[in-house]
Parts: sequence; structure tokens; C-alpha cells
Amino acid sequence: MATYVQFESDDKVFSTERVYASAWTNNNELTAVYTSSTQAVFTSPSSSGNFYIDVYNADSSLSTSEVQYSVSYGHKAGSGSVDFSQGSGGEGYSATRTIYSQYRNLVFGGDETQNFTFNDYTPDDIYVININRARYKNALRMGNLNLTLSGSTGKIYLTDDSITTSGSATLRAGVGREFNLVSGSNGVRLGDNLTQVEGSGSYGKVYPDAGFIILNPATLNAAVADGGILLGTSTTSDSAERNNEKLVNAIDFGSSFILDSQETISSRYYFCRVKNTQFNYTTNDSFTESDGTLKYDSMTENPQVYITTVGLYNDNQDLVAVAKLSQPLPKNFTKEALIKVKLDY
Repeated sequence: MATYVQFESDDKVFSTERVYASAWTNNNELTAVYTSSTQAVFTSPSSSGNFYIDVYNADSSLSTSEVQYSVSYGHKAGSGSVDFSQGSGGEGYSATRTIYSQYRNLVFGGDETQNFTFNDYTPDDIYVININRARYKNALRMGNLNLTLSGSTGKIYLTDDSITTSGSATLRAGVGREFNLVSGSNGVRLGDNLTQVEGSGSYGKVYPDAGFIILNPATLNAAVADGGILLGTSTTSDSAERNNEKLVNAIDFGSSFILDSQETISSRYYFCRVKNTQFNYTTNDSFTESDGTLKYDSMTENPQVYITTVGLYNDNQDLVAVAKLSQPLPKNFTKEALIKVKLDY
């Protein structure tokens, strides 16, 4: 009786598959914003709310509530938040400066002379929507991003431009692909007139491989007639302006944020071929005596057994994987079987 069967080269097949799903927990579209009073705290210059505000899919007190994304505001000179320490030498060292430096380092690989530029316009500040790592899997799916922002009198509809400018994404060494955030829907730019605000550049950048979106505050602060929502970002030095809260409210008032995750699943298929002469005797110890002889004569010439499990071993005959059949498979000298085992990783 054969115990181990060596796979031939054509018994193994490798494949990859790209799988898409909503990035949000049990939702295709987030229509409401939920925050936590214990996280979005602004009581001191180093409180977490000054750095980021977590947004949940439901009331944060519920057991089913999970963080979907966070919202931050950064300023390269530290304006818009209170300095960590008062007095000479502490000016400008604040939460907003930390945020700006963090994302500048990520995108530009630590080059502190680089600043975020949006179609030849370089503001002093940025907004950031950072998708929770568990939500976007391998990457954000481009061509699916749809974000509605609303102010007191108007709305803007933003998307990536991956379909409009397919294949023209800029590559950043630290964060991968970079697309423009533009007016439109489903990856298609809406003409040329609403892709940016005149004199203020484009709406932002999307980094699908790193899972975050950078927004240009100047465009959001613009008047509705010019393509903005009058967001009202304040850049007062050494002052708790809570600008990230303003963007959270704009997302909440917009009532629509659609985003998909992208996951590449690698699969290896093993075709386990069981010939008529193989595996006709059970390996169950209860069928043999202590000396190895069969307890039951009926199993000698006309064995009737069932295959229930397939074990995969390495060259040292160490068990590395086990596959269970959905139901026992009858096996004797008159039957052959082909069992396909799939390993995903």
C-alpha cells in the first residue's frame, strides 16, 4: 500500500486572482459619520483629537462598531493648533506640524524640502483621510472612489482620475501610485472646468497602495461658485482651530462615501490522483492487530474504505497542510479518484 505519492510537475498549478469588496464594515456606502468622545479629545496640545479623528461605521459604544478611517489636518508651520510648549523656541511645534511632516516624509521619502503641490499650487497645509489598514487590504480600488463633501450652501463630488488618465499615475517610492483627486464620479473626471479651483489648484491626491487621500484646503475653502464648499479652514498660529473636525462635518453633511478594497489572492492547486491500486486499505489503527495484520478477513481481498482527508507533506515527510473532503469518498480496487486541493495565501 502506497503511503506517500510524489506530485508530478503537471499536478501543481499556481494562479492569482484580484478580489474587490467594499472597504467599509457591512456597508457599501457610508452615509453617516460616528466619532468617539473618548478619542476625539482636544483638552491639551497633545490630545489625540488634535492629531486625528477616528470615524466609525456605527455608534462607537456598540460592539459592532469599527474604525473605518481617520481625518487629520496638517500645516507645515504648525498653525491651526496649540504649540506643545509655550515660550521661546516652542513656536510652531504642534500637532498640525507633526501631521504635515509625517505625510511629507511618507510621500517624498524624507525630503523635507518638498511640499505638497496641486497642479502648480503649493498650499501651506493639507487635509488627510487615512483609511484603516484592515479595511483596504492590499490597496484601494481605483475607479470606484466617490466622496461627497458638503458645506453650508453647496456640495462637491470627488473621485480619482484613474479611468480618465489610465496608466499615467505617478509613482512615489515610499507609497506607490499617486492619482489626482478631481471633480467627477467612478474614476472619470468631469470635463476640465470642475477638476480644480481656479488659482488654488486641484482638489488633492489619492495614494491607493498606501491607503490615504490628501486634500488641498485651498479648494475646499473656496466659494461654492468657484468649486469649493466654504469649509473655513483657519491657520491662526498657536490656536486650537480643530480643522480636522471641519472636514469630518463636511463628510457627514455630504452623506456619501463609497470606496472599495482590493486584495490579490494567490492560489496553488494540487491535483491528488488516486489510482485504483492505491489507498485501498485504511490507515485506522483499529483495523489492524499489533503485528500489523488485518483484524477483518473481509478487508483482505475486497476492501471497502472511504477517503475523508488529504494530507500534504514536504520532502521530509512533515505534514504541512490538511484538506477535508465535504463527504467521504468510497474507494476500492475498482475506483480511482482525482481530488483538487486549493491553498489560498
